[in-house]
Amino acid sequence: MAAGEGGRRLVPLAALIRREAKAERVDSPSVRYGSAAQSKKGEDFFLVRTDCLRVPGNLSTAYSVFAVFDGHNGNAAAIFTRENLLNHVLSAIPQGLGREEWLQALPRALVAGFVKTDKEFQSRGETSGTTVTFVIVDGWTITVASVGDSRCILDARDGVISLLTVDHRLEENVEERERVTKSGGEVGRLSIVGGAEIGPLRCWPGGLCLSRSIGDMDVGEFIVPVPYVKQVKISNAGGRLIIASDGIWDALPSEMAAMSCRGLPAELAPRQVVKEALRTRGLKDDTTCIVVDIVPPEHPVGPPSPPKKINKCNCFFRNRSRDSSSKLAKKLSAVGIVEELFEEGSAMLAERLGNDSSTSVHTTSGLFMCAICQVDLAPSEGISVHAGSFFSTSSKPWQGPFLCAACRNKKDAMEGKRPSGVKVL
Repeated sequence: MAAGEGGRRLVPLAALIRREAKAERVDSPSVRYGSAAQSKKGEDFFLVRTDCLRVPGNLSTAYSVFAVFDGHNGNAAAIFTRENLLNHVLSAIPQGLGREEWLQALPRALVAGFVKTDKEFQSRGETSGTTVTFVIVDGWTITVASVGDSRCILDARDGVISLLTVDHRLEENVEERERVTKSGGEVGRLSIVGGAEIGPLRCWPGGLCLSRSIGDMDVGEFIVPVPYVKQVKISNAGGRLIIASDGIWDALPSEMAAMSCRGLPAELAPRQVVKEALRTRGLKDDTTCIVVDIVPPEHPVGPPSPPKKINKCNCFFRNRSRDSSSKLAKKLSAVGIVEELFEEGSAMLAERLGNDSSTSVHTTSGLFMCAICQVDLAPSEGISVHAGSFFSTSSKPWQGPFLCAACRNKKDAMEGKRPSGVKVL
């Protein structure tokens, strides 16, 4: 290669790009995982994908997906969701985004993907349902979306345990009880002969004890598929995720589940968690567990260090301001703080889908696109998600995102404005 001025060698641009990509891979953590399960009813399923790429053929854009699906009233909803949810989420993310923009688009895409999966499954006329805990790991960033009572916890390297999901059990979640009753559902316990009430709080008709799920068309649309979403960035010390169905969490508190597998690699840890749950409670339900270790490149593969303190209230999270710099992020990472990037649990689509600018509501064909099912719409066919919504913060009901008539019908049914199945004319 010819030398430049002063005898300095000129480096081709392609070589610089390769060098940057290599540096990014070196700085990124590796992911180790394991899974274990014991079946009682055959309704638990899980998903593991470690070969996902944001840009096809570019290994520096790799990310991983882990999910647990706890079915009820049959396994059809759990199987359907396992096979379709990831594709529906990815189809809701605009093409050509860089990593930061892609991560910022994930929360909205997860909402659209969950609702689309629910809508498609209910169109099959089957009455089963499923909880979902869906986890995407991209470098140090973890994004979790959940409906139901499966759970994901983060066991940070400094021993702080944080819950990354919210349980949608009517017995425990007052806000969800109020939402269901306002939307037209009835909440109460099972009555037996003599008028006595037993068991947990349930939604009637149907008797489901959850307020959010995918499927369950026989219960009512006020049982919504809109997920709670949390996105965090962990420190470069790494951490451990435990993703499991309620067969684990009904037997073990989060702290006990985390501590039961410390000292074990991710490949063996889930077996120990399942073993501890069975020892404590016996096999009364399907029991599924995935353990994911996010390991720094220079760190030996292994479990988190022994705990310094345990925190159930997520008070170790810190919100990131819009103008936060990379220097602040590095400081947070250096002291082991988990940085909260996003958190939202509203069941209202107008709040979760936000507002579209005039440049982001069109497809390449020039037509409007439904924000849920991604079908192309003529401009006269799109119905704003904000139109007629008391929950919208937008003062412009003509502003996107837009919904097709079928998705608008589903939105209104979920909010108690229209019985499920009534068509919009």
